[in-house]
Amino acid sequence: MSDVHRIFGAEVSPYSVKVRSYLRYKGIPHRWIVRSLATQAEFQKYAKLPLIPLVVTPEERGLQDSTPILETLEARHPKPALQPEDPTLAFLSTLLEEFADEWGNKWMFHYRWARKVDQDSAAERIAKTMAPGLAGAELAKMAAGVAQRMVERVWFVGSSEATAPRIEASYREALELLEKHLAAHPYLFGQRPALADFGLSGQLFCCSTDPTPGRILREHAPSVAAWVERMLSPGAANGFATWESLAATLEPLLARQVGRLFLPWSDANARAIAAGREEFSVTLDGAPWTQKPQKYHAKSLAELRRKYAAASPNAALDAILERTGCLRWLRPAS
Repeated sequence: MSDVHRIFGAEVSPYSVKVRSYLRYKGIPHRWIVRSLATQAEFQKYAKLPLIPLVVTPEERGLQDSTPILETLEARHPKPALQPEDPTLAFLSTLLEEFADEWGNKWMFHYRWARKVDQDSAAERIAKTMAPGLAGAELAKMAAGVAQRMVERVWFVGSSEATAPRIEASYREALELLEKHLAAHPYLFGQRPALADFGLSGQLFCCSTDPTPGRILREHAPSVAAWVERMLSPGAANGFATWESLAATLEPLLARQVGRLFLPWSDANARAIAAGREEFSVTLDGAPWTQKPQKYHAKSLAELRRKYAAASPNAALDAILERTGCLRWLRPAS
């Protein structure tokens, strides 16, 4: 039996890039298969959901959802370790990966479909990915259809005229905070990538390929841009750092982005799902945020809380989470 994994994905998908980078880092034999009309039949043979990435194991088992994919593969390929041995750092990496998947995706999706220049760029690339042979009028027609369909879906990440300034301010602030951190460290937790690096770099890679967020990234965060490029095929020079050496530049990211924005939003979304509401509003950093609730995000918060409970008791972790405004959101909702 072959030991090669097959990954169906596309570079326009941050979660596909996340999983591909992981496979490259771990040295897991794999074949990158662009999901297109030509590969759709094989994709559907293994996929339970119409979503990429899809990883097909050598045993012909289909895996979907990027975080469970990495967790499943990590159990089979534990070296080099994806997470720090220090349980405090390991949970903080898990928390930042969840932030990337659920809040960082708002940056990517909003910017991609908020302005015509970005819509046109992304729609054409998606159309070319789906049907590589198209050109001219046929390509333009497919791209127009992609743009129309996706612009109508921005509500899914909470993007609207009212929330756009908050999303874009969050993106710029996150880049500023990450720039300070990654100017001092090659990866988020030291000399080698952790789970958080794969999640966050996938979102920012896709931002880098779109005109507006890509320009902002390159002009204002060169260390982040270099890290995004490095994460496409990351390596490990040495080990993970200590919290003491990371705290000065990583704690502000946790406080300003995770504790102040992401976790309050995620908790409000989960409460709305539990109450059966079709819309929810929450105040984030003094500004109102309104959107339709999303079931998947509620499930992912429940899983994050489960992982926090499994990491407890941990006084050092709780002290960090308390200082950054994260702790109250990770304990079971009352």
